[in-house]
Amino acid sequence: MSRTSLARCPGIAPALAVAAAMVLVGCSSGSGGKQATESTSGASVGKADTPRLTIALVTHAPSGDTFWDTIRKGAEAAAAKDNVKLVYSNDETASDQAALIQNAIDQKVDGIAVTLAKPDALKDVVAKAEKAGIPVVGLNAGLDVWEEQGLLSFFGQDESVSGQALGKRIDDSGAKHALCVIQAQGAVNLEQRCDGVKKTFSGTTEVLYVNGTDMPSVKSTITAKLTQDKAIDYVVTLGAPFALTAGQSVSDAGSKAKVATFDLNKDLTSAISKGTVDFAVDQQPYLQGYLAVDSLWLYKNNGNYMGGGEAPVLTGPAFVDKSNVDAVAAFAAKGTR
Repeated sequence: MSRTSLARCPGIAPALAVAAAMVLVGCSSGSGGKQATESTSGASVGKADTPRLTIALVTHAPSGDTFWDTIRKGAEAAAAKDNVKLVYSNDETASDQAALIQNAIDQKVDGIAVTLAKPDALKDVVAKAEKAGIPVVGLNAGLDVWEEQGLLSFFGQDESVSGQALGKRIDDSGAKHALCVIQAQGAVNLEQRCDGVKKTFSGTTEVLYVNGTDMPSVKSTITAKLTQDKAIDYVVTLGAPFALTAGQSVSDAGSKAKVATFDLNKDLTSAISKGTVDFAVDQQPYLQGYLAVDSLWLYKNNGNYMGGGEAPVLTGPAFVDKSNVDAVAAFAAKGTR
């Protein structure tokens, strides 16, 4: 079912007013798929009195990555406000992520929010959801394909544009040789970041693939590369935990390279303050999770869809460095930046 036909579905109730305060009370239980947890709000204050909905959030997140915890927190906050039962599941293997989406379809959820890091592997199951009359929105990964796959909206940053912004910044610094570290080979959004860096950085950009699920291996691989090639003067990582590890590798290798990264967490803001990481590109993951769930609630209750069904809703990029890190750090400490 296309965005247009979904928008014309009958029986959509008018939205009711929502109080400004948000209350979040979480509980979890196993629920289908390889990994699924349910988040609900047990409080009535600040919660919509619209009919109870069930929304599935299915991501390609690896376990233990704080970036994805932030996306989930945003989704849970919107679910608490909107009287939504949120069922979260994740798997970084595309075929298993597709199985999780199928599980959500089988559960007859009211909406699905999904990341499309490997869109070709998810195309068929996304089409099944739409055929079943389940509205689907995209977030974080899939900017180039969300329209052709019939999604209602997309929330995230343009990875190529973000990469170009980072590339220009390190180019302006006078750097000559950048190492772009990709932690998941074949993930379209990660490849686009490094490709963007190459477009605007006039020096040499070299890509290094690492196993992002094995941080000791990440450290040893980066250290070996920096030890072997002293000409590298910037290490660009694509996630906050990898930037912190890259900083250790720079020290271990006796390298003079600076570290820049995409994405934030509380430890990274501290590293920026100390100077072990030069700067970060923030895509506001909390906002991605929040808007994805809230948009489905708005669609189901009032027929709205963000971006007019034609344009993505961009949540980044924005630079965080020593000049503004103190303002961001308080939010990062709460896990919302």
